[in-house]
Amino acid sequence: QVQLEESGGGLVQAGGSLTLSCEASGDTFTSYAMGWFRQAPGKAKVFLAGIDRNGGSPYYWDFVKGRFTISRDNAKNTVYLQMNSLKPDDTAVYYCAADREMAWGSDSTYWGQGTQVTVSS
Repeated sequence: QVQLEESGGGLVQAGGSLTLSCEASGDTFTSYAMGWFRQAPGKAKVFLAGIDRNGGSPYYWDFVKGRFTISRDNAKNTVYLQMNSLKPDDTAVYYCAADREMAWGSDSTYWGQGTQVTVSS
């Protein structure tokens, strides 16, 4: 099974940018579609963006469309989330996810441990 490790979180001022990375290991990276989710304190985990096995067809939650960009480098077994124009409401723990069938949140979804992003006003 695949293991996922996120990095790149931290503290940023409103209007700033961060790029999150998620490196996969333990299985064939190109067998998985990849996604990013986040969970704010006291709220449910929500989908942000997804990308297919070949890096095509990225899709986004409307709230982050135009500000966040998902991409992947299959040679590096890594998926990225570029986040621009960050707002305090973007403060959350960000999770990387992998799923062979894009059945996000199902038993077939693998999760990273999460990385904290804090946006100060």
